[in-house]
Amino acid sequence: MTNSQPATTQQSTVEDWTKALAESSGSPGGGAGTGVMLSIAAALTSMVAGYTEPGEHQRDELSGIHARAHELRNNALRLADEDAAASNAFGAAFRLNPGPERDEAIHQASVEAAKASAVLGERAIDAIEDLGWLASHGNPALIADVVVGFGALRAAIAGARTNVSFDLASLTSAGTPLEEVREQHPELWTTVSRLSDALERIDQLTAGVDKKAAPTEAL
Repeated sequence: MTNSQPATTQQSTVEDWTKALAESSGSPGGGAGTGVMLSIAAALTSMVAGYTEPGEHQRDELSGIHARAHELRNNALRLADEDAAASNAFGAAFRLNPGPERDEAIHQASVEAAKASAVLGERAIDAIEDLGWLASHGNPALIADVVVGFGALRAAIAGARTNVSFDLASLTSAGTPLEEVREQHPELWTTVSRLSDALERIDQLTAGVDKKAAPTEAL
């Protein structure tokens, strides 16, 4: 990979991608990292589902969880790369000289970046209950992997929530009052609240399996 080629999750090793993430370029950045964390959560969900022997009445449900996790793992990486591209446009807008052109570029890039993060967040929300099902019904020998999955999923949701909120707030840099931002982008505004609720749900699920995952804490 040359310096002129952006690092993507599809064409990079883990070493190459995290090296690019460590650079002060912003692309990939935290938003793309959110996508990678979501992919890790999906991969762990798929793994635990694959190791779980379902009861007769659980086969269809477990099969659905496995299939959704497999699809999400790939989609999350694609979304990570799309977020990296949005982040690049976001940074380029702020590097323009002050003036109407810069204001318009910031507005457009902020909205696109918020939309990219919102999609990641919504996908992460959809994955919560599948992992929660495995916390209750999955192979008990893999409960630690479930908890790691919850951690990765929580990081993805927290990252998406912060990025959507920050990107919406960035619209005020172009002179738009925050109240007007909420009126112009109600779906994105609502997404921030949904992601906040999702964090509480993950914390609830994680606390519910804590004694099984870390029994030495009770000693």
